[in-house]
Amino acid sequence: MILLIDSGNSRLKWATFQEGKLQKSYALNNQTLNVDNLIDAWKDLPIPKQLAIAYVSSIPLLDIVKTVATELWPYVPFIQVKSESQAFGVKNAYLQPEKLGVDRWLALIAAHNFYQKPACIIDCGTAITIDFIDADGNHQGGMISPGLTLMKQSLATSTDLLAFNEASYNIGPANFTEAAIYNGTLSAATGLIEHVLSKQEPLLTVILTGGDASVIAEQLTIKVIIDLNLVLHGLAVVASKPSIWV
Repeated sequence: MILLIDSGNSRLKWATFQEGKLQKSYALNNQTLNVDNLIDAWKDLPIPKQLAIAYVSSIPLLDIVKTVATELWPYVPFIQVKSESQAFGVKNAYLQPEKLGVDRWLALIAAHNFYQKPACIIDCGTAITIDFIDADGNHQGGMISPGLTLMKQSLATSTDLLAFNEASYNIGPANFTEAAIYNGTLSAATGLIEHVLSKQEPLLTVILTGGDASVIAEQLTIKVIIDLNLVLHGLAVVASKPSIWV
């Protein structure tokens, strides 16, 4: 069994991978993550054969993961996956391949290895990232925009009267500020996605992942696939290669 760990900007997510299958995933919020609650979450797991992590969050969170892993399983091999110029059938389009976020890199690997079609991968997380890949695994580049929470936080920090609010509201023009912000930010995100995809070929497979994938997908007029474990699927592809553990 391999323990796969996706340390994102908002959450630490993990799942076990065994017998070629990704098992149920779990997550903890980064704001409340500490050594004690991660030990509680992992202490009943079977001893993994290996641990693989992809992280885009802060160094202290990575230190927490390493501390807990060392305490629970001191002799288990541990690797931190990084973006490459070319691997697992995918060619990175970035001029500096290592600068592509590893979460985006793994999502590309998963899309190519599991869907095997020209695809648009949209991660609806802290940031909204949009990446394109052709049927041959060539990354076509991508875009980055603030996610729903970042847009709301920006309004709250840049103005005195618009407080940050995580609640959900009815869709449509609103008659009070909180709902107006909710609808404005959601419309900005969906409008961006619809606009970008309107410039692409119609047969593109569109894959949404990330914490806000479902709420954004509900407002899109195009057919999409929601794969909330896309990064973990990509991590499983990488971790399954024996040579990376040598």
